[in-house]
Amino acid sequence: MKKIILVTLAIFPLATVFAQQAPPAASSSPAPTVSNAMPAIAADVDALRQQVQSLTDTVKALQQQVKDQQAALEKANLAGESGLPQNPEPSPIAGAESAAPSGSAPPQFPTEDTSVVSSTTAPAVSGTPALGGFPTTDTSVVTSAPETISSTGAGASLTQPITIGGGKNYMNISLDGLFALAYSSARDLDNIEVGDHDPQQRGFNARNIELTFDGAVDPYFEGFANIVFKLDNDNETEVEVEEAFMQTTSLPFNLQLKAGQFFAAFGRLNPTHPHTWDFADTPLVNGLFLGPDGLRGVGAQGSWTLPLPWYSQLIFASQNGRGSTGFSFRNPGDDGMFFDRITTDREARGLQDFVWIPRFENSFNLSDTQTVLAGVSGAFGSNETGADSRTQIYGADLLYKWKSSHAEGGFPFVKWQTEFMYRRFQAGHGADDSFPVAETFHDWGLYSQVLWGFKKGWVAGIRGDYVHMQDSEFTDDLDRQSRWRISANLTWYPTEFSKIRLQYNQDFLERNFFLSAREVESVFLQWEFILGSHGAHKF
Repeated sequence: MKKIILVTLAIFPLATVFAQQAPPAASSSPAPTVSNAMPAIAADVDALRQQVQSLTDTVKALQQQVKDQQAALEKANLAGESGLPQNPEPSPIAGAESAAPSGSAPPQFPTEDTSVVSSTTAPAVSGTPALGGFPTTDTSVVTSAPETISSTGAGASLTQPITIGGGKNYMNISLDGLFALAYSSARDLDNIEVGDHDPQQRGFNARNIELTFDGAVDPYFEGFANIVFKLDNDNETEVEVEEAFMQTTSLPFNLQLKAGQFFAAFGRLNPTHPHTWDFADTPLVNGLFLGPDGLRGVGAQGSWTLPLPWYSQLIFASQNGRGSTGFSFRNPGDDGMFFDRITTDREARGLQDFVWIPRFENSFNLSDTQTVLAGVSGAFGSNETGADSRTQIYGADLLYKWKSSHAEGGFPFVKWQTEFMYRRFQAGHGADDSFPVAETFHDWGLYSQVLWGFKKGWVAGIRGDYVHMQDSEFTDDLDRQSRWRISANLTWYPTEFSKIRLQYNQDFLERNFFLSAREVESVFLQWEFILGSHGAHKF
């Protein structure tokens, strides 16, 4: 097959050159005077024409052979799919000849998910979206990743994905390393930072080394997995399965199902991974309400993109909500304590013990250069501080993005993003009614951030955080201290596969019944690299 294509490519230009050198056809104008050498020239031209005709016939025959072989391959593929979906062992040889999962164009994979179809760029969308389509080409809205820079043109990749297999079954692999050098006026930086991937100590930190797999399972499903390695403050390695799930690709009526271990679609930041964040650490409200590792767990999710002229999607999920990744729900806490109560740490009794997570989001373009996305979310379930204790969290988020009509590589741009959350937490008497009182905490918080991409590859940002924790005369817990924070940073993206970020934080912790007020200053120098082409993260 390869030899036929190479022969075709070699002969076809030669035939074209000969054809261009052939004399033009005779016109109706008087013939010019001909010398005695004319018969010889005419004979040469005749012979040349015959050679060109012969070469043209040969090219046509080769082209027909190629078409016949492609048809035979497609029939073989169809025959292999006549029974149950096949999933052969992938080839150990990466696609060296082509970045695509298949060398010759196979039948199209029935999905538009950019993390499977392409691992570098999202598909362009016209100004008038198709039914249920996303009405913008803005990468910060279509995906949660920051603006990517490419020195080889818009959407070009500086390196190919590490691909195993080909055709309809393939797998991309990438490695992302995120590190930070930290200084803080507080010795207990791990108590100041609320996220598990945030810098945890003075000095060097390696809190997120992420191995990512994504690919096509078969014509009906695609799969994703993120395995994260972390080094704690004693340089001991921790491993966690951050996400591992499969989702459908071709359900009717704009429906999609997902099942496995995944981040809950709550707000804008929670479903994303640390390497896509605009700041070096987690906003206070996310870490204190949804947990240091975010709200995630084993469960199932369904989504429906509504048939409207703008992007509108309903999402509904259910998860176990158990452990530290179900922070405000069935979380046994550190050493069996949460908010000073001995936790029950019980098995699920029924549907009431699962976490139920609905979300509704809409997006539209204000103009050719302005995009708005707004969403509301909820999370409802039981918690471990009492037999009948419940938690409800409500959230609202807003994104506004402006990008110049003369943008180069996505720059310049201005992006404003904010999230608000309210939590109603019923703190019971604890296991065996060991705590003297039951309380209901009404807590709320928000963050708001502005990013300015002022020059290609350079982004400046500022963020404000505030969390209000209802005071208590009975509950003495570090996580129940009201606080606020101001952050400013400057990020440089040399390419889409690396970044360097400098960030300054000033934290203000307010006095409550048990804890005194504090002010803390911190500085972080963060750097990141990506090996392979990291798939786009849909928000």
